Amino acid sequence: MAPDRRDFMKTVPAIGAAFAVSPTFLSEEAAAQTTSTAAPLEGHFHPKGKAPSEHTLKILAEAKETLPFSDTQDFEEVAKGFIAQMPEPQIMADAGNVAWDRGAFDFIDEQDEYDSIHPSLMRISKLNQNYGLYEVIPGIYQVRGFDLSDISFVRGKTGWIAIDPLVSAETARAAWDLFSEHKGEGLPITAVIYSHSHGDHWGGVRGIVSQEDVDSGKVEIIASRDFMEHTISENVFAGNAMNRRLFYQYGLLLPVAPHGFVNQGLGKRVSAGAVGLIAPTRIVEDDIEEFEVDGVRMIFQNTPNTEAPSEMNTYIPDMKALWMAENVTATLHNIYTLRGAPVRDALRWSKYISRALFLFGQEAEVMFASHHWPRWGNDRVQQVLKDQRDLYAHMNNQTLHLANQGVTINQIHHHYEPSQGLQQTWHTRGYHGSPQHNSRGVVQRFLGFWDCNPATLIPLEPEASAPLYVEMMGGKDPTMAKGLELHNAGQYFEASEILNKLFLSDPSDQEVKDLLADVYEQLGYQQENPGLRNSFLSGAYELRSGIPTGETADTSSPEVIRAMSTELFLDFLAIKMDSRKAEGIEFTMNLSTPDNGEMFAIELAKATLTNVEGFAFDEPDLTLTLNRSDLELVMTGEADFEDLLADGRATADGDVSVLIKLAGAMIEFDPLFEVLPGTSTGPTEVAEAEPLQAVTGQVVIE
Repeated sequence: MAPDRRDFMKTVPAIGAAFAVSPTFLSEEAAAQTTSTAAPLEGHFHPKGKAPSEHTLKILAEAKETLPFSDTQDFEEVAKGFIAQMPEPQIMADAGNVAWDRGAFDFIDEQDEYDSIHPSLMRISKLNQNYGLYEVIPGIYQVRGFDLSDISFVRGKTGWIAIDPLVSAETARAAWDLFSEHKGEGLPITAVIYSHSHGDHWGGVRGIVSQEDVDSGKVEIIASRDFMEHTISENVFAGNAMNRRLFYQYGLLLPVAPHGFVNQGLGKRVSAGAVGLIAPTRIVEDDIEEFEVDGVRMIFQNTPNTEAPSEMNTYIPDMKALWMAENVTATLHNIYTLRGAPVRDALRWSKYISRALFLFGQEAEVMFASHHWPRWGNDRVQQVLKDQRDLYAHMNNQTLHLANQGVTINQIHHHYEPSQGLQQTWHTRGYHGSPQHNSRGVVQRFLGFWDCNPATLIPLEPEASAPLYVEMMGGKDPTMAKGLELHNAGQYFEASEILNKLFLSDPSDQEVKDLLADVYEQLGYQQENPGLRNSFLSGAYELRSGIPTGETADTSSPEVIRAMSTELFLDFLAIKMDSRKAEGIEFTMNLSTPDNGEMFAIELAKATLTNVEGFAFDEPDLTLTLNRSDLELVMTGEADFEDLLADGRATADGDVSVLIKLAGAMIEFDPLFEVLPGTSTGPTEVAEAEPLQAVTGQVVIE
């Protein structure tokens, strides 16, 4: 006989955690700490850190000679309209940690160049040093340098319209305070516009408006079509892997220093405050839609599947001001993002820019965006739009031009390069996306991962093939000798090829790790692109020190998790379930949430968990009934089914052991899983942990 609820209560421990969405993460600040204070190279943050080699210095010197450093228009534009600087270098988080530390980047202003930083990366780093309030035109203002993104304020009839309220409540609040002191006129915020679904464009909303003001109608929140769906879903299914990869792309383990983290291209980096979400009250549904926002006429252009799956540009015709969201900034953006995300459509991106050019760019006198600085004058606006249009079109078309001649995904990054005109234009340089990884992304989008060589169709795992290569290379000693020879000759990619094989054949060999780390470090110094630099330097860091450990903190934003659809939550549970633990278990279950009228038929069969909305089994093994509002407590880990069944907020009709079986098959994803084998042994200890704004269910950035 199936156990009743009382039996269930006696035998089952709290199982809510098995079904909770929220993981835990190390903070940026805590992860950046190391235990050693010794430094063989003066100024280097790591005791095994090396200086740039003569080969690296040659590459950086060549870049300095061949790039158009005589073009200083960006520096003139970034300084234009300056009103006031933020006096405090740090912005504290409500939780007590430092949410933002602009002072950590003072070294950028102290020298014109560093031999460990690509001169073009140094240039964009200096441009991103702005830290204060700026006038775009009378009636439009920006606070820049408080987070990865910018926040803008547009004068409405009765108050201010805020566009893209940063990552964290604390940085957004500080920006609003600075703006209010100098230009706010004592007026409130009457509307908030989210330009797109990435977290650096909505995460700080609770720092400038309250849920009560939104609910009462005092504040309108406007977003693009399908905003909520993509805000929650874009990185849920592979969220834990994306967050781990984020450590590499965004250099979260790297100290801010000339030999470490320098800049993220789009801005300084991501703040570490409280992330929140208030759902939009108005959605822009049509491709082109015009309406007034607090008396200001605005024309919205939906641009789905460009920089984000849900995104829109906005034109303010009476001010002749064009807002290009993140579709046009001062960089080549990501077609393929290293943290992992669906590959973007470069051709569609180009066409939406072209459409904005003809719809709005013929008369716009200023263009501004959610990163970087504005562009003034119609000629300048049109030229930047045309250049950016050509940038994405060229990448799509010429990558496919080469692919149609047999160039594969494993070759394209050595064959594709932007046109000379694009290479000599600063705002089309690769400060976020790079030609190397973006071109591979274009091939992936159209042709997938296989290069059509049968040998790579079902390849061995790298760890399985590596010992064979090392054996054929004569073992460790000759391989190390050749690796060192290649390193000393500046042939770092060739050195990494064979040293990686040697490392994978025995990940415990620290001597091999250290030489491979030296190779990665030089490759990192050579990169113009921050994501590439950070990834190479992060690899070097973990090879030398292991993965830092320490206390972790639950940083999930409850309103983000609560915004997940029930179907998305159930789909995620199917991913969280280890099918090996579910072998031989079969059941059917109906889930009913009366407060929103949802019903799901859930089935576990052949170690696969599936669900379908709007249907119910006639004779299920279990019917679980609870309000969606109570299910959200389980989703966030604030309660478990045991609690809800005990106090009657949930009822179970049938075999309640179904929940035990399902919980027993769930696993917790490790947010610091090994990227490089052997790096979880002998890790660096971390003293404390602060919330890291990278959580499953929240699209983090870009």
